[in-house]
Amino acid sequence: MLSLALRGMRTRWVTFVGSFVALALGVGLIATTGLALAATFDAPERGTERFAAARVVVQGTDELKADTPIGVRTSKLTSPRAVPEKLADKLATVGPVAEDRTFPVSVPDADRRVGADTALVGHSWAVAAATPYRLTSGRAPAAPGEVVVTTGPGAQVRTGDRIQVVTPGGAGTRTVVGTVPAAGFESAVFFTAAEAARLSPRIDRVTVDADPAAVRAALGTGSGMAVLTGDDRRRADPDPDRDEEALVSVNALLGTAAGITAFVSVFVVASTFTFAVAQRRREFGLLRMAGATPGQVRRMVCAEALVIGVLASAAGCRLGRWAAPRLASWMSGQGIAPAWFRIGEQAWPLHVAFWTGLTVALCGVVVASFRAGRTGPTAALRESAVDSGTMPWSRLLVAAAVLLTGLGLLVTALVENPGDVLKRKTYITQPMLLIVAMALLAPVLVRPLTRLLTWLPARLPGAVGMLARENAAAGVRRTAAVAAPVIITVALACSLMGTTATINEAKATEARTQTRADYVVSAGDAGRALPAGFVRAARAVPGVTVSTSRSTGVTVLEEGTALVRSEARAVSSGRELSEVSRLPVVAGKLTDLDDDSIVVNEEWLTTRVGDRVPVWLGDGRKANLRIAAVLSIGTGNNGVYLTARNAAGAGIDRVDIKVAADADRAAVDRRLRAAGEASGVEVLGAGQWIDAHYPRSSESTRLGLLMILAIALVYTGIALANTLVMATTDRVRDLAALRLTGATKPQVLRLVAVESVMVVAVGAVLGAAVSAVNLLGVRTALGLLDVRSTIVVPWPTVGAVIAASALLAVLAATLPASFALRTRPVELAGMRA
Repeated sequence: MLSLALRGMRTRWVTFVGSFVALALGVGLIATTGLALAATFDAPERGTERFAAARVVVQGTDELKADTPIGVRTSKLTSPRAVPEKLADKLATVGPVAEDRTFPVSVPDADRRVGADTALVGHSWAVAAATPYRLTSGRAPAAPGEVVVTTGPGAQVRTGDRIQVVTPGGAGTRTVVGTVPAAGFESAVFFTAAEAARLSPRIDRVTVDADPAAVRAALGTGSGMAVLTGDDRRRADPDPDRDEEALVSVNALLGTAAGITAFVSVFVVASTFTFAVAQRRREFGLLRMAGATPGQVRRMVCAEALVIGVLASAAGCRLGRWAAPRLASWMSGQGIAPAWFRIGEQAWPLHVAFWTGLTVALCGVVVASFRAGRTGPTAALRESAVDSGTMPWSRLLVAAAVLLTGLGLLVTALVENPGDVLKRKTYITQPMLLIVAMALLAPVLVRPLTRLLTWLPARLPGAVGMLARENAAAGVRRTAAVAAPVIITVALACSLMGTTATINEAKATEARTQTRADYVVSAGDAGRALPAGFVRAARAVPGVTVSTSRSTGVTVLEEGTALVRSEARAVSSGRELSEVSRLPVVAGKLTDLDDDSIVVNEEWLTTRVGDRVPVWLGDGRKANLRIAAVLSIGTGNNGVYLTARNAAGAGIDRVDIKVAADADRAAVDRRLRAAGEASGVEVLGAGQWIDAHYPRSSESTRLGLLMILAIALVYTGIALANTLVMATTDRVRDLAALRLTGATKPQVLRLVAVESVMVVAVGAVLGAAVSAVNLLGVRTALGLLDVRSTIVVPWPTVGAVIAASALLAVLAATLPASFALRTRPVELAGMRA
């Protein structure tokens, strides 16, 4: 059987080359994404960065610990406690100390002026000795208005320059008296100790040049302070978990890409192998006529698949090994992954890719091989081009089961928890079952859909439209095999991009509905605060209601075993919040929010107004707060609300301003914008602020989705080309018959092109049907969550995908046909099938 299989492969090399390329590319994509995914499991080992020269660092505890029946559970605090000034004075009796204060600052054109590649922060120069910063020019700041700046690549600032610096105290001009090289982990501006204390009274940490045991003794027990020495000093670095956190998003993205790649590969390879076997019915009939048993035919088909599977999987692993570093480099360059992200030496992704490819190759022909074995000897005598038996009962039952399962899961999610439908994992995986069901049902749907789409072209003058319709309707297997890659590409493009855009639009609509404010001012980057001067100036404007809020968090122990942290907003008062917002309250009243209460949403286990819930605040303090009101879940942005007293350590990062009906709006606008200009912040109308923040995904998310879509499109394009090349080369006798009946070469090529475009249209319609179900599910989920928004269809993306598929289909069909038509029609008609 092996020798017969090898001879058959040599004779029908076009068919087997197409299967080889499809499988090799699929394995290559799995290996590429697998190697990149494996590289996200371990972050690089980093030592202490900022306080490497400090002997001891004292800071507030940044971790919450809770004893549970199954062990100690931990959670990061959003606002670790400050070091009390009395405690800092006490530490000074143990040894030399330096108080560290970190606060947000900004410099116009910071990336050009000082070469900053991260958000700028302010520090006291007094702590510089415990850090890697050393002067490369100038001197230390000695008076108010003098600063030392870090300078990165391309920095244009020099000693003696005067620069505009926005601090928590407002905007002002500072003189650069010294520069230090950028350390890589932050971009900083250093002030004198006195000015830093004025700008940021909070002491974030203290460095102590003393024995750690003496420091612990001075602190005593129950101080809430952490004494950091050795490697633990890294906990005082800026964003010490940034490497792990960066890899979480990369891991999620690559995990999704790997899952979609595996699905697309298995789906298309199985379809390609099945079509390749179905093309050879007459060949199998001749073998049966020559005396081959059904078992021998099956073994020959499986032997062919084994040979192709081994060779293609090995080639795909080699391709993946080559492509993975280039994928990692592109992701780093686009900001999707950290700059240090590199592919390691892991071998297991290659093993997974190889054995997956081989398994897919064998499984892809199992069912087809049984059908091949059942081919009767009389099949060799058939001349009809009409496919028959394309939809056996077994396939129909499997398709119905997959379709009902996909629809059932969607309906179940809508009934039990509509919010789950809006999660990325759900709306990315949800279409998979529907795509499989649509592909399985394609042989049933192709013929009526083809006749529907070609109803008008078939009635136009000329025979091209009618012949294209009849050829596609007669060759159901060929049409279904070509449509399958288009189905998956269109469905993924519309589902991924359309669902994301629809959810973004829903969030924007929800934000517009929930705000009563006329102006919104925010600090921008996470962890930054608005200048206190602007807040005072805004409150001084007559005829306005000002509601300030802070980003914080609360943590609850759910079911006695799990610490769950929720993002929260700490507002000035419930009354002011109710005047500037229109939150979806389902129980209670926002005006009842005070220092002893909390506003929660329906996701919380306890949602009865008046009940008390034990929580840990952002700085680790425990509180037992009364539920004042309950909000609906919405799109997920309806979080928790506290008062400012329960958000110690968090700065004001958002101000909502409502103008009274009888106020002079023009005067209010002038005063607010003047205050913003003096403080270095941008004052936006509520609509402008929502437009700037809501109706868009982050750049990394957008690029990630485009990367996933590009992987699917590239692979689908190759599979589409392979299938059409195999199908067209197998139709040389049909083309010769057309030539013998009087058709010219351009007419035949035009027929082939029109038929290819029509088949792509069939696949696009079926893919659009899958997308419509998915988007309808998202729209229904939003309605159940009381969010009214329109469905956003990414027409440019879907149009580009369909156009690219049509172009590839036309090229893949007409090029081999044009080569075949170079031979005389009489010779083509006499060629063996």
